[in-house]
Amino acid sequence: MFEILNQKEGMEYRRFGKTEVYLSTITLGGMRFKQGQESPKDKIPNDTLEHCLQTVQMAFNAGINHIETAWGYGKSETVYGRVLNDELSVPRNSYHLMTKGNALSADEMYRMVESQLRLLQTDYLDFYGWHGINNDDLLKQSCKTGGPVEVLHKLKEEGVIKHIGFSTHAPLETIVKAIETDLFEFVNLHYYYFDQRNLPAVNTAGDKDMGVFIISPNDKGGQLFKAPEKIRKATVPLTPIQWNARFCLQNPAIHTLSFGITDPDHFEEMKGIFLNNDLGAEEINEIKQKLDSFINDDPFAAYDGYNMQNDPSGINIPQLLRLRKLWKCYNMKDYARYRYKIFEQKGHWFPGVYAFDSNIAKIDTTKIPAGVPLKEMLAEAHKEFYIPEFKLAKK
Repeated sequence: MFEILNQKEGMEYRRFGKTEVYLSTITLGGMRFKQGQESPKDKIPNDTLEHCLQTVQMAFNAGINHIETAWGYGKSETVYGRVLNDELSVPRNSYHLMTKGNALSADEMYRMVESQLRLLQTDYLDFYGWHGINNDDLLKQSCKTGGPVEVLHKLKEEGVIKHIGFSTHAPLETIVKAIETDLFEFVNLHYYYFDQRNLPAVNTAGDKDMGVFIISPNDKGGQLFKAPEKIRKATVPLTPIQWNARFCLQNPAIHTLSFGITDPDHFEEMKGIFLNNDLGAEEINEIKQKLDSFINDDPFAAYDGYNMQNDPSGINIPQLLRLRKLWKCYNMKDYARYRYKIFEQKGHWFPGVYAFDSNIAKIDTTKIPAGVPLKEMLAEAHKEFYIPEFKLAKK
């Protein structure tokens, strides 16, 4: 007989794959507390502490039994450690805790986990994810013999970590490669209605009985908390957040969604996901068909550009075309601008350069399908999404 921690009526719970742990289908993510990204990470302002305290209490009252954080989430680990232990004295065996880190060497991995245990005020971690296997090089480096993932397995043998997984923003092909290493029991990835590219990875993880955790379906999934009227009308009787959650959870391979809950109203909307669970698959599909039909609002929106990944221009063509589609077909221009500004940050989390004319000129035109005005589409999207960096003029 399996045990479900903090089980409460009104919440759903699912077996997190081969871990055999039953998680609430909503996870409390820990990235968005007030002043949470300010340094130093071990100094907690009163409003940060109060924000976390209130959020954790409401999460437990709602039946959430899984808390997720990471080394890279600023003050998150520290404030969780204080709230769960010093403020609320929550028994450690009454909830599940996940954190993540991306050390690149064995020694650094040991030191990082040791620091995380201290900040979280715990002597074990239910789940530990290598944070950000975002390309083939990071996959190779993290999983090499004698490397950081091997350290995580040694810590599992010692009982410090119970289950090992990875999080990723990688291209689909890299995610599948990581899953197929069989080094991991769970995966945190992006998949939602407005970005379904990773469905094959979700299904591959399901075939291997891995836990599947969906990253940020409300924010990265389209800033659905401020969805345009066109989308809000299409998802009635659900809100866009509620419908997107049900869309994800209708796949049995998906087990939990990370909600960046920051105020009481978010909990009320979350409860509506389950109160409306009497909506049948047919009604959910009717909403999907309505949303699907909007792609016909632009003659080129169906072209996804994935045949042009790693183009010599450096433009992340598939992602820019996705943002263009969301603008043209779903009125999601604000979201597209929000995501486009992340390009040019020279990192592996959301790689790509802006579609300046000089970069568009470098595109390998031999791969462009006949009849698709790709250069014009990219230039149009750039014109709408690009926000020049503001700098004070020198006197």
